Amino acid sequence: MRVLSVAMIVVSLVLSAAIFGFFYAWICSTMWGLDAADPRMAISAMQAMNASVRNAVFAPAFFGTPMALGLTAALLFAQRYRSSAAAFALAAALYTGFCLILTLGVNVPMNEGLAAVAIPPDAATAQVIWRDYSQPWQVWNQFRTVAAGLAFLAALSGLFLYRRAPRAAGTAA
Repeated sequence: MRVLSVAMIVVSLVLSAAIFGFFYAWICSTMWGLDAADPRMAISAMQAMNASVRNAVFAPAFFGTPMALGLTAALLFAQRYRSSAAAFALAAALYTGFCLILTLGVNVPMNEGLAAVAIPPDAATAQVIWRDYSQPWQVWNQFRTVAAGLAFLAALSGLFLYRRAPRAAGTAA
């Protein structure tokens, strides 16, 4: 059981870090680059990125993170690593509420709205469309990035609490 718990701790940390990095990259490079580009190109590029992100490489980090964190919390709780389990449960709650649900409830509908936009031939009209999309999208992305970072830190604290805890009674080495 201990080997499984350690493996799940590692999986949870890797997935949490991956999704935090994904959201963070949008803040510090992708959106700034698109904001600096011709708005017609920015709309087209964002439409393409949003269409391509739904793939088998992205799905484990996005959808697997809350499952891995929750399973890790349950395994640790069953082994009586209560403090560590609580940290992983907090990470799962933070990610689920402020990353997964926020993304599905806010960012995805915004992306779908942008996907339905025909790119206007004139830059002025495209600029209005892009500004009205980009500014609120970035605000919500900042919220989910902070939440993903906090979830990662909570999971990391779960690792430290696990390492510091005396071996729980009844667990095999």
